[in-house]
Amino acid sequence: MKDLLLALLYLAVTAAKLCRPGGVRAVIAENLLLKQQLIVLRRARQRAPNLRVSDRLLCGFGSLFLSPGRIRKVAIGVRPATLLTFHQALVRRKYRRLFSSSPRPKKPGPKGPSEALIRAIVELKTRNPRFGCPRIARIISQTFGVDVDKNLVHRVLARHYRPSPGGGGPSWLSFIGHTADSLWSVDMFRCESIVLQSYWVLVVMDQFTRRIVGLGVHRGAVDGPSLCRMFNGASRGQGAPRHLSTDHDPLFEAHRWQAHLRVLEVDEIKTVPHMPLSHPFVERLIGTTRREFLDHVLFWNTRDLERKLADFQAYYNAARSHASLAGNTPLGVTVGSPIARAELNNVRWVSHCRDLVQLPVAA
Repeated sequence: MKDLLLALLYLAVTAAKLCRPGGVRAVIAENLLLKQQLIVLRRARQRAPNLRVSDRLLCGFGSLFLSPGRIRKVAIGVRPATLLTFHQALVRRKYRRLFSSSPRPKKPGPKGPSEALIRAIVELKTRNPRFGCPRIARIISQTFGVDVDKNLVHRVLARHYRPSPGGGGPSWLSFIGHTADSLWSVDMFRCESIVLQSYWVLVVMDQFTRRIVGLGVHRGAVDGPSLCRMFNGASRGQGAPRHLSTDHDPLFEAHRWQAHLRVLEVDEIKTVPHMPLSHPFVERLIGTTRREFLDHVLFWNTRDLERKLADFQAYYNAARSHASLAGNTPLGVTVGSPIARAELNNVRWVSHCRDLVQLPVAA
């Protein structure tokens, strides 16, 4: 390192003393580079020269005093890529210092989202931390009539949204409100109450509109008669469909269940065995109900669970946007009524499921 400093000092002093450009200064730099390369070649015992950081600095500094043609002739132990990389770094530094020191007027370009749109996206994410970028984009588009892409929502959230340090989940006020009235679940799946009692929920869903027709609840083991009671409770006041799609659960093979469908004059359609994807809509509905509702609330008994599931059913059918319905709600598809457009600067927030979900509407 001491030799490197002396060589650099010698080269700088000599270049400063010489007033004439080119000639003598280039010869001195070339001789110094040749001597340094000889030192490197003598030091290396392998096929490729063993270059140190000091060697690279000295060669790069000396190359500043040589023309490009002389660099090719002088470079014996140094690869051209090393000198070219060093030169490119100097060029970048030169133009960075030339053009970034003084502020220049910015060129006109595409404008980003407005402040009102950013506030609406961040507020929607803050009130509903479990919402993803595609759903937020659909809600904003349906509510305000603004064409928003999920990538724009992702960029806005990455820059402006900071999640609360306490993590996601309902507030204590929402949690206590659910616990006071007991809690809920959804479709032909099992859930546990606050006292760890097993409850089964039968979900009846309209395949075309994605609408939840009803939810039937039963505590304990389910047999044929109890399955019929759950179905009757879920479809009360809705009539009976012409076709009914079920999976290959042994419960749907029970004699009482088959007889009940014959009385209602309903044709049963079975899914492909051992293929859950052949029954996708209701399976996805069960997962949605668990992730967005049941994993965040508690319930006490059958009545409490039914009441809470009815609350979720009203939110799911009337307020929740669906990607498969182009952002519309199931009731919006059924009735065909357009959604009232809201203004970004005049928003009213409506809570669903006891403040578990909050959505913007026209004020």
